[in-house]
Amino acid sequence: MKRTPHTNSYYAATANQKSDRPPLTEALDTQICILGAGFTGISSALHLAEAGYKVIVLEAARIGFGASGRNGGQLVNSYSRDIDTIENNYGSDLGSALGNMAFEGGNIIRERIEKYNIDCDYKEGGIFAAFNDKQFNELKEQKALWERYGNDQLELLNEDAIREHIATDRYIGGLLDHSGGHIHPLNLVLGEAAAFESLGGQIFEDSTVIKIDRNEHTPGKRPKVFTEQGSITCDYLLLAGNAYMGGLVPELSAKSMPCGTQIVTTEVLDESTARSLIPKGHCVEDCNFKLDYYRVTRDNRLLYGGGVTYGGGDPASIEQFVRGHLEKTFPQLKGVRFDYAWGGDFLLTMSRLPQLGRLTDTIYYAQGYSGHGVTTTHLVGKLVAETIKGHAERFDSFAALKHYPFPGGRMFRVPYTAIGAFYYGLRDKLGI
Repeated sequence: MKRTPHTNSYYAATANQKSDRPPLTEALDTQICILGAGFTGISSALHLAEAGYKVIVLEAARIGFGASGRNGGQLVNSYSRDIDTIENNYGSDLGSALGNMAFEGGNIIRERIEKYNIDCDYKEGGIFAAFNDKQFNELKEQKALWERYGNDQLELLNEDAIREHIATDRYIGGLLDHSGGHIHPLNLVLGEAAAFESLGGQIFEDSTVIKIDRNEHTPGKRPKVFTEQGSITCDYLLLAGNAYMGGLVPELSAKSMPCGTQIVTTEVLDESTARSLIPKGHCVEDCNFKLDYYRVTRDNRLLYGGGVTYGGGDPASIEQFVRGHLEKTFPQLKGVRFDYAWGGDFLLTMSRLPQLGRLTDTIYYAQGYSGHGVTTTHLVGKLVAETIKGHAERFDSFAALKHYPFPGGRMFRVPYTAIGAFYYGLRDKLGI
């Protein structure tokens, strides 16, 4: 059987572990089956295995094949829409419930790294960079909001201070979150997968699920999933494929949309040049609606990403797409060689908030982190485990968020969303 390779990314080239897991070729029975071996699936699997459950994970391609193994590698706290938006739209009780969890995902990641000795280049500190006074004032409000929910590791940077952190004159200020940071995401999910397997968990790769029997009207309500060569019957099923679920579950794909983002990694820079770009080694994301994000890797490359392609997929030339952004930020790197360029899809929701819930009493789903998934997926894995153990209160707080369809339905959601993004991009440029 021909195996599915990872995309040709810097992460895949520097992965600590490149061995394949076998495809599913038999009929198995387990307590919990999880579809998707990305951060959501593996985080959930590891929490459940630690609690003593028998868990099997099915992956259509490779562990970390999707967004979990392709993203910018930044640990950004809270959600794609911040706590104040949740408070305003859903009320103070739900806002407080989600706000009290907004900084938990990053702590879970750090706990995993330490407990299982995962080598994934973790480095603390992340900067939000403001282009104009409007964005800087919003960062001041964000600092006050996050401090209200217990994050006391925030440092406001004026124009002089941010230039000490980033060798560019593009920004007028920023916010440094010392509880943020960055990692090699593929090595993190591979390390967590190995930890899960060390506790008796099983992962099958190249095992695309082609059918789900929900069995909600049968005794026990035990779901059954089918691949081309095997099947799994389980007590509980978790759907965690995100942007790579395809049309397997129409009611989930109807209220979400895959979106692409692109990343390049430069040639290895000499150490003095690499250190000069971001002297203290933090990661950076700007405050634009369609933001850029970047950091220096352990081997002194600049990893730089940004942009969005609505509907998923990549532009004709990723290198050309990203180069203009990179060289505008760091003109001192004009003409630098790119050794890697890749794209990947994340799953966008209309509200920009995660979608968690149940299809039946025994089938759960978690998806739609809207470009903000590294920390939130790790929180969600803990919530899934809590729920299956009988403590669903925190999971149900997320499940209370309404799932809205995109304007124009499946046919017109891409152009309508692109028009909206153009509007917000224009506001960013004008500073209004």
